[in-house]
Amino acid sequence: MELRHTEVTTPAPHPPAPADRHDRVDCRRVSQVLSRIGDKWTVLIVRSLGDGPKRFNELKRLVGGISQRMLSLTLKNLERDGLVARTVTPSIPPRVDYELTDLGHSLQAPVDALGEWALKNMARIDAARDRFDQAAGE
Repeated sequence: MELRHTEVTTPAPHPPAPADRHDRVDCRRVSQVLSRIGDKWTVLIVRSLGDGPKRFNELKRLVGGISQRMLSLTLKNLERDGLVARTVTPSIPPRVDYELTDLGHSLQAPVDALGEWALKNMARIDAARDRFDQAAGE
């Protein structure tokens, strides 16, 4: 028996159709936006700014448990994304106010709906967690 090289060809993979590439790019971009607006601090800040401008320390008091650094970082990211406007009033010391932009106000209704949903369903979620933990033997 003689061994010879056998050429095996496999079809070249087809490049994704333009629509497929477009969908993946859109998914990544949507994912980035959702990670920003789905962040717990973003939700709480948007809800806190919903009834008007607030100063930094006022926001810090309203958003319980947030560190000064995290509040500063989240506000900066929200400003970058066009959801929050920062206004500096020249005075001694300078006054800085944060408020929702038109885009930020358009996010208020979905954020409020999520917050209301969470409040309405907390007991059911706690019960489900208890059942899961008991079944897992914790």
